[in-house]
Amino acid sequence: MPSYLLLSIFLVLAMLSGCTSIGDKKDYSSQASHIPMTVPNWSSDELNGSATRLTELIASQELQSLVSEALNNNPGLQQTLLALKQSQLQLRQNRSDRYPELESGFSVSNSEDSKSQYTGSLTLKWQLDLWQQIEDGINATEQSLFQQHAIYQAARDTLASETMSSWLNLVSQKRSLAIEQQRLSIFERNEEVILQRYQRGLGTLDDLDSARSSTLGTRASVREMEQSIREGERALNSLLGRVTDDPYQVPDEYPKVEKPLTELPEQTLARRPDLQAAWHAIVAAEKDASVAYKNLLPRIDVQAALEDIAVSPGDALLTDPVWSLLGQLTAPLFQGGKLRSAAEIASLESAIQYHNYRETLLTAVEEVRNALARENALAERQSYIQQALEKQRLTLTRYQYKYQSGKATILELLDMQRQTYDLEEQLEKLIFNRLDNRITLALALGLGVTE
Repeated sequence: MPSYLLLSIFLVLAMLSGCTSIGDKKDYSSQASHIPMTVPNWSSDELNGSATRLTELIASQELQSLVSEALNNNPGLQQTLLALKQSQLQLRQNRSDRYPELESGFSVSNSEDSKSQYTGSLTLKWQLDLWQQIEDGINATEQSLFQQHAIYQAARDTLASETMSSWLNLVSQKRSLAIEQQRLSIFERNEEVILQRYQRGLGTLDDLDSARSSTLGTRASVREMEQSIREGERALNSLLGRVTDDPYQVPDEYPKVEKPLTELPEQTLARRPDLQAAWHAIVAAEKDASVAYKNLLPRIDVQAALEDIAVSPGDALLTDPVWSLLGQLTAPLFQGGKLRSAAEIASLESAIQYHNYRETLLTAVEEVRNALARENALAERQSYIQQALEKQRLTLTRYQYKYQSGKATILELLDMQRQTYDLEEQLEKLIFNRLDNRITLALALGLGVTE
């Protein structure tokens, strides 16, 4: 059999094998795009919010300034931004593969029996993109850039929500500290009254010890809360990228926190940058797999060259060059399964990214549903504790009269006071948790910050 015929058979077999492999690939990105459409609607009674951005939840100029500072100075976010810029440069680098490469050369050769020879050359190289292999590689890099951009947006949204939550937590801690200081003030007055009564022989040592125990325990709680506030301020400073230990003047009252706009699942999930990043990762992996499979196909390289050999440097600068044109067809015939294994590995990576998308979507749906349910549950609990506190205050008033008239002991009065302040602290935590949950809900709904 003639050699050229044998070569033709090998080339045809290589093309058929590569094309068959490419045709067997699954369209994971298309499958992933349809998954959000299958998510059931959220509860209709929750679709009553108005805020469309994280920064619209709380109308505080001070907080807006802190969020802006965090977005500009946080070192973790800056690293993500630099990674995004690297992806942009990588795309620019890969797009150059579309164009021919032009190289120039100049060399000198010397030998004992002849004069020096100077060679000047200009070479043009170009790979013909027969199978759109180069284009697939560029598309893969583009999708990786889109993925990195979505990761950067997700990092911005998360940082903004953490800054808002930290600031709101400082408001809550300050209010809790005020409640505990009120408790301490009451217990200290009780201790003074009981001590005076004891000195007049109207009380017992047990009453005095109980009062002192309550006072000392409350002082410890106040100290713990003050330390917690300092740690919260340092945590916020870290988010802002500050190395100083700056204190914060936060308001005495909670700001109004709007409910976020809750739309249909398909619209909500389409806004989430983590899902966008996961989807672009699938497409990038599919394009990489396409490139890997097309490595099994033949390729054509074209090279055009101008070369001039002379006995002087000036004459070698392509004054009378000789040109040549080379076209080269190559096809992989046997590499021990290396290329096919690489293609199958790339295909498996597409499947891995598809299931990563599914996992990310399930987490997103869980986060939204939990935050929506938590809004209702916290509202109900807040209402119950508010009613319980109102009843407890009435009970405390009655016990104060009973104690003054000698119908109740100091231990009973202390217990009523303790229960009242415990309910006040419970209510305070529920209010904070409910307001903070709205920030969590907005983030779960993909309501981030603008760039």
